[in-house]
Amino acid sequence: MERQRPAGRPPRLVSSLGLGQRCSEVTLDQERGLLAWRHPRRGGENYFVPTSEIIAVEESELNKKQRNTGKWHKLAKPHSFTVYYVKKARNHRWWCRDVTFWCVDENLCNQWTQALKELLEMQKCRPKRLLVYINPYGGKRQGKRIYEQKVAPLFSLASISTDVVITEHANHAKDNLFEVNINKYDGVVCVGGDGMFSEVMHGLIGRMQKDSGIDQNNPKAPLVQCNIRIGIIPAGSTDCVCYSTVGISDPVTSALHIIIGDSQPLDVSSVHHNNTFLKYSVSLLGYGFYGDILKDSEKKRWMGPMRYDYSGFKTFLSHHYYEGTISFQPAKHTLGSPRDKDSCRTGCYICKESEQQLAEQQKKCGLKNEEDEEEWKVIKGKFLAINAVNMSCACPRSPKGLSPAAHLADGSADLILVRKCSRFDFLRHLVRNTNQDDQFDFSFVDVYRVKSFQFTSKLSEDNGSNVADIGKKRFGQFCRDHPACCCNIADSTWNCDGETLDSSAIEVRVHCQLMKLFARGIEENCKDEAAYSHSSIEHLL
Repeated sequence: MERQRPAGRPPRLVSSLGLGQRCSEVTLDQERGLLAWRHPRRGGENYFVPTSEIIAVEESELNKKQRNTGKWHKLAKPHSFTVYYVKKARNHRWWCRDVTFWCVDENLCNQWTQALKELLEMQKCRPKRLLVYINPYGGKRQGKRIYEQKVAPLFSLASISTDVVITEHANHAKDNLFEVNINKYDGVVCVGGDGMFSEVMHGLIGRMQKDSGIDQNNPKAPLVQCNIRIGIIPAGSTDCVCYSTVGISDPVTSALHIIIGDSQPLDVSSVHHNNTFLKYSVSLLGYGFYGDILKDSEKKRWMGPMRYDYSGFKTFLSHHYYEGTISFQPAKHTLGSPRDKDSCRTGCYICKESEQQLAEQQKKCGLKNEEDEEEWKVIKGKFLAINAVNMSCACPRSPKGLSPAAHLADGSADLILVRKCSRFDFLRHLVRNTNQDDQFDFSFVDVYRVKSFQFTSKLSEDNGSNVADIGKKRFGQFCRDHPACCCNIADSTWNCDGETLDSSAIEVRVHCQLMKLFARGIEENCKDEAAYSHSSIEHLL
């Protein structure tokens, strides 16, 4: 959207303003939206701040130390204003910083304050009213404290009004979203972990489908996109969704992304069993290893976050594998592949181009006809793990994630199949999820970029699952065939974004850019504290 300059305002405002006890040339380029100044100390460093990253502008008073210096005795009355802005630090962390300028001319001070405030008013993407859900029990039970001490003051500074709901039980936020007048809010914020985000997401998507008359139990129904953005204030154990979309699990950073109105579209997968809706997923759908970890850890909640380490070690030692059939549609509309080095970053061109190509395909032949006509691949085998991810699933323990090249909004998921292998080989694969080596470079690991898939365990096939019947009718030849084995026929559990699914036989479909987050994706080159000081004002302006 093109930025309009306020009528009567010069395109560029340049003044000599006080900064500390010295003067500095300050420039505001209103057409380009850039505030720049030279610090009189610190080696004369040049700073620049995009107006899109200014949090607030307030009239202020100089502190006593400045007023009591000899220089101020010559001044009748100094006038000052403070600019609060985003300062980018290492590892994608954002801080709220401020700088105070002063002058003796009250009209000049008012001119600067008014010009900056008018530019902030033009940022139409910024939220003015938010609905906030706080989970006081998730993670280390710090959600309420984190919000009140770190986030609420920033929202107040940015003049954002909030309605806060402290959740009291499971699905409180989800149920509440079906009742509130959602149209009076510019976004919904969840304070908690991945489970809290999932609850809010299910509430918002479900509300949108209900209002639009869409039957969620129909796996082929085209879902209505959610235009209301979700903000995530991380306060959980892993905060995978936040880490994979912002680059860090930090409450202040996430709050600042919400304040400046960032927007990041996100793919969502729907999971069905026999024409019955089960769950939505945005990060991990895991069967076998990750499903077994979740199932075992649920029995040990008294251990806290340590239960995941204990259950993971126990599950690794058990080394269970599961036999079944997986069928999928390759995502031919996408430009990238799971094995390339093109990671999803801010303004990702792969996501943009893939979304356009998918829309053109569906416009030509329609969603239903396209699914009936496109080729399906079928694989039968014995698997230690079956993972489907809509994002990299990066977290502090696995900085590159389960699939480093997975994209947030390209209308596809990366399907990772880990077939039966030795315990040592499986360990090598798991270790590579935590370092820089290619975790897919094994003969027993296959990865595909897909837009839909179905899975049926051997036990479900023997029991006559409807999903299995669909596969038997549709598919004749298998692209890989392993000899049947009945020695390990027990079912695993699907781990759907940290929650278990009741059925092992599922049908999954990726919905391109179904929802939006208050985020911008992970930035390519997040710079350090001197980010605003490496170029001269003349060069920038």
